[in-house]
Amino acid sequence: MALLMVGIAYLWLTFVSSFGYNPTGELPAIDEDETYSVFVYGTLTRPWVRWLVMGRAGSSEPASLPGFRKEKLDLQPDPTAVTQGEVIEVSAGELRALDRYERLGVRYERVELTLQDGRSAWVYRLMEPLILEME
Repeated sequence: MALLMVGIAYLWLTFVSSFGYNPTGELPAIDEDETYSVFVYGTLTRPWVRWLVMGRAGSSEPASLPGFRKEKLDLQPDPTAVTQGEVIEVSAGELRALDRYERLGVRYERVELTLQDGRSAWVYRLMEPLILEME
């Protein structure tokens, strides 16, 4: 029973909790009345992960992102590459849940890119590490 509780606590902390999430800077605005397209290429392609993060798995459709190659947990610009993934449609509240999961403004940035079929979608990309200059 204790192991089950530890497992549940870990899943909650990882996928739902805002504990330890303190975004810095300005984040992209979210309109409450909009639906958003999000291109996913990693863990969020798994329905069970989306269910844990957003409260529903939702549906997805295959999509391609030209000009980027997947490299570990990120996308790197590469004019000859195409990254395969999926597009999910989310509400404003679900987009905020994805932002929290991806640690928007701390670990990832959310940028709008154009998919192979011409649609635009939000994409999470790793932020460049800050390099502090010494005087």
